[in-house]
Amino acid sequence: MSSDQGKCALVVEATRPTIVHRRGLDVLHDPLVNKGTAFPLTERDRLGLRGLLPPNVTTWKQQIDRFMVDIKRLEEHAKDGPSDSTALAKWRILNRLHDRNETLYYKVLIDNIEEYAQIIYTPTVGMVCQNYSGLYRRPRGMYFSSADKGEMMSMVYNWPAEQVDMIVVTDGSRILGLGDLGVQGIGIAIGKLDLYVSAAGINPRRVLPVMIDCGTNNEKLLGDPLYLGLPIRRLDGEEYVSVIDEFMEAVFARWPKVIVQFEDFQSKWAFKLLQRYRNQYRMFNDDVQGTAGVAIAGLLGAVRAQGRPISDFAKQKIVVSGAGSAGIGVLNAARKAMARLSGGTESAFENARYQFWVLDAMGLVTEARNDIDPDVAPFARKVEELGLAEGSKLTEVVKKVRPDVLIGLTAIGGLFTKEVY
Repeated sequence: MSSDQGKCALVVEATRPTIVHRRGLDVLHDPLVNKGTAFPLTERDRLGLRGLLPPNVTTWKQQIDRFMVDIKRLEEHAKDGPSDSTALAKWRILNRLHDRNETLYYKVLIDNIEEYAQIIYTPTVGMVCQNYSGLYRRPRGMYFSSADKGEMMSMVYNWPAEQVDMIVVTDGSRILGLGDLGVQGIGIAIGKLDLYVSAAGINPRRVLPVMIDCGTNNEKLLGDPLYLGLPIRRLDGEEYVSVIDEFMEAVFARWPKVIVQFEDFQSKWAFKLLQRYRNQYRMFNDDVQGTAGVAIAGLLGAVRAQGRPISDFAKQKIVVSGAGSAGIGVLNAARKAMARLSGGTESAFENARYQFWVLDAMGLVTEARNDIDPDVAPFARKVEELGLAEGSKLTEVVKKVRPDVLIGLTAIGGLFTKEVY
């Protein structure tokens, strides 16, 4: 290494100075510090970039305008074939920008968040996750697996950031409404953190998307020679929990103040892991708690907007379509809110459950349901109550119950028809 290469330089990133320990082409090849043609001449001299870039120094605005012209022109030509949608083509173009110039990438998102939120997250991220093994070009985030048992405490030090404020972790077991996508589910963690950076202003150098690969039960992926994850059946029971335990211990050992967000874990584990860790670590489950918090705020706001006292919320008849982790999270939060508004007693909590009618993919959940989910069981209705049988469809439930509130938390499309309304 020459003496010049060993030097560091101070550059200005937005309004914050950043110390750069690279020079020349290494700077331009690092998406975290690369500013493309926006490097002023003083920084080009300090970083050994003079002659490596076109001489005209452009502003961020000019770079964004140039990129937007490209994406509008390329979005129809970046497809691999007829199965690749325009949305996925846009994702590819944005992802390539992310690979080479992260600062410009986030500036484009911030300035065009309404247009690109649906590209970097739902619904496009679902297609990305389904095809992630084929779309993979360069690593992003960290991967822990059952094959790493006993090594995770040292593995966390392979991540270069000394400070991490936010981790979004998934095991890929229930990605959106698409089911078990195994290691390919990391796309959901990457997309969620991109939203946090571009819409909430979190420092992109202090976020970490994580995949915990405990196998998959997806037959298509198990038979795919290009699949990037472990080609084994998904772990269960204590064997599964021990992997998650080791991961949690490792990340909090290195980053004691980090917040870990659990994302798209199957309902079977979402609630168990939340109860296991919530009083020990700074963590939450977005599907269970995040969705529920937003839903309760909307429900209480709707009562207030009608000019009615908040206490009237406890009298609302609510039909919930969807009994996954998000649906159950909303049910539990709404039940607790009703109980508090009715005095906060045990009887108030018990009676609040009768304000809900829950439907899953098989229809209305009643006490006649075989192998009923323990988390859904408190909301199961009595058989033939209001003339409704086990598995009654949404239209029939709405006609008989005449609910005050209808909540959709399912990936099954086309349920809320004109007949339902």
